[in-house]
Amino acid sequence: MNILERAALTALHRMDPEKAHGLSLSALCSGLVPLPGPVTSPRLATSVAGLLLPNPVGLAAGYDKNAVALPALMRAGFGFIEVGAATPRPQPGNPQPRLFRLTEDRAAINRFGFNNDGAATICARLAMRPRGPVPVGLNLGANKDSTDRAADFGAVLAACGPHVDFATVNVSSPNTERLRDLQGRQALTALLSGVMEVRATLSLSVPVFLKIAPDLSDADLAEIAEVAMESGIAGIVATNTTLSREGLQSAHAGEAGGLSGAPLFQRSTRVLARLSHLTEGRLPLIGVGGISSAEEAYAKVRAGASAVQLYTAMVYEGVGLAARIARDLDRLLEQDGFGNVSEAVGTGRSDWLSG
Repeated sequence: MNILERAALTALHRMDPEKAHGLSLSALCSGLVPLPGPVTSPRLATSVAGLLLPNPVGLAAGYDKNAVALPALMRAGFGFIEVGAATPRPQPGNPQPRLFRLTEDRAAINRFGFNNDGAATICARLAMRPRGPVPVGLNLGANKDSTDRAADFGAVLAACGPHVDFATVNVSSPNTERLRDLQGRQALTALLSGVMEVRATLSLSVPVFLKIAPDLSDADLAEIAEVAMESGIAGIVATNTTLSREGLQSAHAGEAGGLSGAPLFQRSTRVLARLSHLTEGRLPLIGVGGISSAEEAYAKVRAGASAVQLYTAMVYEGVGLAARIARDLDRLLEQDGFGNVSEAVGTGRSDWLSG
């Protein structure tokens, strides 16, 4: 991290977290943040569900909820970007304060509640984004007051599908009441069938992923893996934030919401490895949760991830973290004799299954 980035982070950490989040997006949009441009190499370039990625290090949904900073983020070193979540209608989300830094734990707790500008506005911004080598996807959400939340996911895909490279069905946010109930076999089967029907009706070719929670039993994961493989979706994103508070040191540990960051790494990676075992390589997996270094990104890959995403670590390491992880991952792959990151996927899965 350079001196300018460190000074900027110090200033942001003196502000309310949500205000700092907004200011970081404004700084990106203004062009004040130096950006490295695409980071790639023969070892890093890979394909996931038909998406050609310059590198496997992506930006998770939640940072640029409303797709306001895409031109800058596409030059920040990420291999792919996910914006949203978008809901059919705009909604303000939960009352503030709703975002908390847990500095001692290198973590964050949020209870945003799918605050966003709505599908129509977000889709308009996606339609105007620059096209380039970095795929851009949209996290699909449901309105809190919807009478048919399952239908909301299809509605957002219908509106925005022509303007994105992939879409993610998000049934795993803990901040919309009873949303996680949609992870059950019957509800999930119906939901994914509806989304895939919309995709087929509109002749969309975008891969559809499913994002799941880390707080699932082995039996739950087995059901989800089975439904996912039967549904025709492209892959699974593992995982969203956790409701667990185990081992936290921060004074904010008791705040309601989803926990992300370093404490999630072990839990989310075990879920990832279990899914890799259950799907036997038939579905690409994207590993998310607690990544702040190339070593942790590499661990996710070896546990079964074809690509990874990060977000919370940027609160502590800056937006330049993506490029640093990608470059260091390249060196780790070379050190272990891999010609491409795809060769390393799942090579360390057994370590997480036995742990």
